[in-house]
Amino acid sequence: MMPIKLSRGILLLPGLLTIIEMSLPDFAAAASKLSPQATESKAMQKVAVATALRYAEAIAKGDKITTGQLDFACQYKLVTGRPASAQTAQGVETVNQDCWQHLTSGHTPILKRSDLAMNILWPSSGALAFYADELAQTQASAFVMDALGVSPPGTGLHLTVADSHPIPNGSFRLKPNEKVLGVTTTAVDLTVHYHDPLTSPVSYGPGAVHWTNTIKRERRAVKSITTRWIVFTGLRKHGFAQDAAVFHLPVEAKPQTPSIAVDRIPFTTEISRALPDSIVWWGPDDQPGTLTAAAARAAALPELRDRVALLNRILIIDPYHLDALTVLTKHLYAVLLQQAAQNHRLAVNDPALALMVNEFYWTIAAASDRLDLSLGMEVGGFSQPTPADLLYRLLPALQTLSQTHPEQMETRVRLGMAYRWNNDQVPMIQTFEALANDIPAEQKTARSAALVQLAWSRINKVAWNRILHDPDSVRAYEDAQASAALAELPLDKFLAEYTMAYSMIFMPNYGEKRQMLHHLTEAKRWFDEIPSKDDEVWRYFLHRELLKAVLDADPMFQPILAAAEKPKG
Repeated sequence: MMPIKLSRGILLLPGLLTIIEMSLPDFAAAASKLSPQATESKAMQKVAVATALRYAEAIAKGDKITTGQLDFACQYKLVTGRPASAQTAQGVETVNQDCWQHLTSGHTPILKRSDLAMNILWPSSGALAFYADELAQTQASAFVMDALGVSPPGTGLHLTVADSHPIPNGSFRLKPNEKVLGVTTTAVDLTVHYHDPLTSPVSYGPGAVHWTNTIKRERRAVKSITTRWIVFTGLRKHGFAQDAAVFHLPVEAKPQTPSIAVDRIPFTTEISRALPDSIVWWGPDDQPGTLTAAAARAAALPELRDRVALLNRILIIDPYHLDALTVLTKHLYAVLLQQAAQNHRLAVNDPALALMVNEFYWTIAAASDRLDLSLGMEVGGFSQPTPADLLYRLLPALQTLSQTHPEQMETRVRLGMAYRWNNDQVPMIQTFEALANDIPAEQKTARSAALVQLAWSRINKVAWNRILHDPDSVRAYEDAQASAALAELPLDKFLAEYTMAYSMIFMPNYGEKRQMLHHLTEAKRWFDEIPSKDDEVWRYFLHRELLKAVLDADPMFQPILAAAEKPKG
């Protein structure tokens, strides 16, 4: 057999050519047979994708009719005539209503608010979707529920198709003991995109799910998540009104007799659900303008609850947002001082003196019973946030702001105060030590204020620990003495002299009593120089806790106590 020479030097044996020629019609026939099936499969996949989109959008819009028409469990009840009245128009409406209630009942745990006190998240009232530990088990409709909605009327979401692929056929019986019917089944993955970072759902952050964790876990605002929807096609030939429907929740079925197991209707290898690994959270760079505008809006809201909720929402998106941290710390600190004023009930006209008195109130409280600063709203069963709730939210915000903007001296002063009120003994001293070192020597007033607050942090440590020979008593006296040397204003000189007197309580044998009396006398002299001073405020300082006990116990101090008494009549 001679080889056949083709163009460009290709050789073929005649026998091989014959085989190829004989095989070509078979290949063509096979291709023509597969083509209609492939075309039909593509068409059914398109129908499945369109059905999943329509179904999810109907849920988001609160469209009960379309949801019922595309829900397999609802349609199954109509086909099987359970109940018989379901075949009527009124019956269809009743089935749709029942299906909607069954579907939305699964959303209730997601919408149940648990963010009490100062952990409240915006929106502060109304629906807030929070996906907790059971994210993988949460039904798919919870990610497109009408509380989130398609904008308008909801807060806003839109859907895009991420993927679709066939899975093994789903199956079901229409009646017990009848043959099992199989239908083409497609998994359609839809990504849910939420429009607004301020109202989008919330979940725990990555790596924050620990069942036994007692520390508050990070929360994040959800930007998008992919959901999987299981769609049946080819249903019309089995008596269904629609040819395609979504298997979202299984059909509720009861056994005919208690001893017989109920069929799982339908049976599938997959269920409609969220894909937890697909979650994307809002970040600082997504909508920075929205966050800045929200911080300004929060500052103007009349209710503290609303202010904190909106600022908390900003900070779960951008934990370092300067405006949000500034507004939050400023307002929480102010409200905490307002609570002090309500408790001590002193009418102080001078703003600077009022600030000192209110801060001093919590300083003394922190070293005594601490009840207001320790008992939170949830633990104590209170209806309103407590000073402890304010303090617990204030501290981490001040820490972040101080770390990112250490040049803000006022923030660091407030942080040191908050540490003291929270009885964090090491940082309450270290914060004011660092602050006193960082303030230039020529800034005498600021340095004097830092030193006197350092002294009070040392005093509180000794007072709480009840160790009379603690070296921090002597250090507190020395810090207050250094503060007095730098002080320029009567108010600062008063506090420095008073602090030296108070620190001597914890020295062996109360130090030199005449020296204590000298400091109190000097404190009163400078107090009288304060504009709008009030003798009621002086009595308040003189009668505080341990100082009053020491003064009452020694006749040497009776003249200064007597001079502070209210005139009779």
